Formats: sequence, structure tokens, C-alpha cells
Amino acid sequence: MTYAGSRVCNDADSHVMETFDWVSSHADPSIRDRLLELDVGARRARDQIKGLIEKSEARIADPALQAKYDHNVVAGSKGWLGYGAFDKDERKKAMDDLGFRQQLVFATFSGTQYLPSKDLDVIYGGVRAHNRAMTAFCGVDNRLAAVGQVSLVDAKRAVEEIHEGVRLGCKSFWIPASPAGERSPGHPDLDPVWAAFEEARVPFLLHVGVTSRLLPKGYLNNRQPDEEGKVTGGESLRIKDFMIMPFAPQMFLSALVVDGVFERFPNLRGGVIELGAGWVPEYLRAFDYAHRVLSRSDANLKKLSLKPSEYIRRAVRFTPFPGEDVGRMILDAGPELFLFSSDYPHPEGTDDPIRRFERTMEGVGETAKEQFYSKNYEVMMGAA
Repeated sequence: MTYAGSRVCNDADSHVMETFDWVSSHADPSIRDRLLELDVGARRARDQIKGLIEKSEARIADPALQAKYDHNVVAGSKGWLGYGAFDKDERKKAMDDLGFRQQLVFATFSGTQYLPSKDLDVIYGGVRAHNRAMTAFCGVDNRLAAVGQVSLVDAKRAVEEIHEGVRLGCKSFWIPASPAGERSPGHPDLDPVWAAFEEARVPFLLHVGVTSRLLPKGYLNNRQPDEEGKVTGGESLRIKDFMIMPFAPQMFLSALVVDGVFERFPNLRGGVIELGAGWVPEYLRAFDYAHRVLSRSDANLKKLSLKPSEYIRRAVRFTPFPGEDVGRMILDAGPELFLFSSDYPHPEGTDDPIRRFERTMEGVGETAKEQFYSKNYEVMMGAA
């Protein structure tokens, strides 16, 4: 029996735990030496992580050890020690045990090697190397859906990388939840990017990561020890980071709505992944309220043919964290908005995400559950 059992599950969030040469080994020689060092979090010991990778490599090379760990993987070791964390053949066996129909696969830390750069050649050369690496990892199994990356800083080069990423086999693209340089993501200069997503029938995805944090450094100056925690193999978040995570996707989606992107591109689809979802019902109510009040004097708002919440409901899906009250969210905001995710092999996904979601589902019908576990994913991915 697989972990999912008889439940059809499409997993909207999982990860590769990159080795230190994961991107560079796929980079063109012209930018390979210009990539930044892989940043695995402040105060994290690179030697400790190398030790975890070596331990996993020893298991991968030993069939007896592999057989010992190839079942109940969701409850097993996480991070670089997770089964299939960075070895593609082992990940295929992990999928056999998990029993998910499909799984989006994101990188974890590799964006730190190029996205913060001011050199466009490094940014887009790194993006291409990442997309090569990701599609090579996912190419062994059609259940693994490669999440490419693309930066919006240069619209022309972004379109080129979307086209190349689709050719390589990317099924979606993670974009920074931030302005495109000095421009709103809804700026008309970026219309070719949104047109490329729409024409390719692949969604854009926002995800917690290197470009989504907005906490001013002053808030960390509190005369208290800076406790970031042990090496876990997931995103390194303090509680102050966690509390502001929804701000980045709210700003980004609000810009797309108000600037008319969803109006101009009605078939555009997107997802907000690993940024929580408990905030979504009130965000939609507040957005509609602001539109109702301010459209009396804002000519741009009068151009919109739908309420803001209607654009979001049509175009965007959200993953709650395991442990969030997804049942309450569904009953409050509707069954069409939310997606199941495991976050495998990050520890934040817990040792039993299905059970954690299920225990909040009292009063939620089977049709709504089916939307949460599989159908909403299919809509986002353009398969429905």
C-alpha cells in the first residue's frame, strides 16, 4: 500500500536538495565561474551539509541500505538525508512509495547562486543551468513535474528562457514574488512574458525563497541571540519571517489584478506555493472591499470587468501548510482555491501531511476533498 492509498493526490510542492555542483555542472562555461556560492542559510556549516550528502551517497551505493529506507519515506529522514532528495533514480522509487499521481519539484537553495546577481548574463545563465538540471532530474519519471525558474528583470530574456525551459521539459516556472527590477509585474513591458505563459499553457508559481522576504533588518536588531536553528534541509525561517510571508504574494497578485494582467490574459494561470493559505479568504474580502470603495475615483479600477476576487478565483491556487485549518478555508472561501502539498523531503511537510489535512476536514464533502487533493492542481496545470 502506498502512502496516498486509494486517494488520488497531486502534490503541488516538493523539492530537490541540491548538491554544491548541481547548478554549476549544467552551466555554460562562460558563466560557470561567475556563479555565486550556494547559500544554504546563515550560520549553516557547509562541512556538515557535505557530510549529510556523503552519507546519502553511501546509502545510494548500497542496495541493502536502499532497500531498508525505500518504504514509508514520508515519515523517514528529511533534507539531504531524505530518500530521493537529490538522486533521480532514488526519487523515482520514492514516488512508488508515496503513490502521488504527479508532483511538482522545486529547487531549494540554487537560486541564491544567480538571482541576487546584478549581472544579467549570470541571472539568465543561472536560470538556464537550473532548468537543465531540474529537467534532467525529473526526466526519469513522468510523475515528476519540473518547476523551472525565470526572472522578470529583463522581459526579452525571460521570454527566451520560458520557451527554452518548455523545450527542455519544464511544466511550470517559479518567478520571484517581487517587482521586476524597478517595475511592477503588471507593467505593460512585461506583457510578452505573461503572453508566453498563456500560450505555453504553463503556470507561473510564487514560492517562499531567496527573493520573497521583505522583513527590514532593523526588526532583527533586538539585543537577543539570533537563533536560526539547526541544519534541517528546508527554508531557514525565523518567526518574524514567517509572519510576513503572505505580504509578498499579496502585493504581487494585487499588482497583476490592478494593473490589468489577468484582464488582458484571461487564460493565465498561477499558484502560490508554501506561503500559507489561511490569509486567503480575508485577502479576497479586503480586495473586493477596496475595489468597491476606490473604484469610484480610480479610473484604472473602472476598467476591470471583474471583481478582484473573481480574477484570483479564476487564475490562482494556493497551498496551505500541513496543520493549517484547510477545512475552515474551504468552507469560508470555496473549494476551488486550495491545493494539497507534501513539501517532500523538507521537514516542514511533516511526517504525515495527509493526516494533518484530513483532521481539519469535518463538514467538507468528498467532492470538495477531491478538488483539494487532485482536481484544483489539474486546473492550475492546464490539464482540466
